[in-house]
Amino acid sequence: MSGREDEGLGPGPGPGQGQGQGQENDELYERLSAFAGRAAATAGRGRDPVNAPMIRHWCEAMGDTSAAYRGPDAVAPPTMLQAWTMGGLSGHTEGTGRSAAYDEMFDLLDGAGYTSVVATDCEQEYLRPLRPGDRITFDTVIESVSPRKTTKLGTGYFVTTRTDVRADGEPAGTHRFRILKYRPARRKKDPPLRPRPVINRDNAGFWAGVAEHRLLIQRCTDCATLRLPWLPGCNACGGAEWDTVEASGEGTVFSHVVMHHPPFPAFSPSGEGGPYAVALVELAEGVRIVSNVIGVPYDKVRVGMPVQLEFLVTDPELELPVFRASEGG
Repeated sequence: MSGREDEGLGPGPGPGQGQGQGQENDELYERLSAFAGRAAATAGRGRDPVNAPMIRHWCEAMGDTSAAYRGPDAVAPPTMLQAWTMGGLSGHTEGTGRSAAYDEMFDLLDGAGYTSVVATDCEQEYLRPLRPGDRITFDTVIESVSPRKTTKLGTGYFVTTRTDVRADGEPAGTHRFRILKYRPARRKKDPPLRPRPVINRDNAGFWAGVAEHRLLIQRCTDCATLRLPWLPGCNACGGAEWDTVEASGEGTVFSHVVMHHPPFPAFSPSGEGGPYAVALVELAEGVRIVSNVIGVPYDKVRVGMPVQLEFLVTDPELELPVFRASEGG
């Protein structure tokens, strides 16, 4: 009986799979391949015998309700094979952990820059059921190291270990585990994006206007008070009904701040993250809006500066109202 569980990169890439990279000059592989067949752990002993509480916890976590794992004749789920060999947070007792050869191989990979690791898949073979009370012993061998491979994650080496598990001295199963030790691929950075506005039922009309290049101001139909930003009710009389008027686009800088830290490249024309000016613009209609002033350096923005509404496409999915000023304005 055998089982397989894939992790990380999907279907298990064996030592001969993947795309090779410069294998004819892969001196590191020549050194790594010498570890194949060497012990990764010897005379390992399970921290606890097979026991009903661990079986119960496993079944509850996995949602496995099979009657085979309960009662006086219960057996352990076969896929728990590795669980009985694990040392937990405190590790195995002295002399039963991983070997010096295993550490030496990892030091060699880390020293060459292959410092990241991801589990790719595991295969298990079950030779006999495990029952509560069984004492677990095991040995682990470095079964193979692949030539250098290039994956979407980066370039590295697949390392396969095989653990032979015994229960009270009898062969109980084999656990084969494969990881990729790799140097992460350099990825092209996406251009920084401005934060997305939160659009809800109270302000959806405002953003619908922006999409049409119109800056809409709410107007209470009871008292004619204008309000911006949009609110569900009038903050002057409490009226719930409203309509809109379109802003002319003319305004002046009422106040402003210059942001130096933290840097935010999406708000900086140079893309370097700042500094940049954030202004409170008073519109000709008498309401105010927070926005960016463009067209002048951040240190030229001043109170009272006249500005004119524009609509700026910041990325393919976002357009925002901003205000342009002239340096001599």
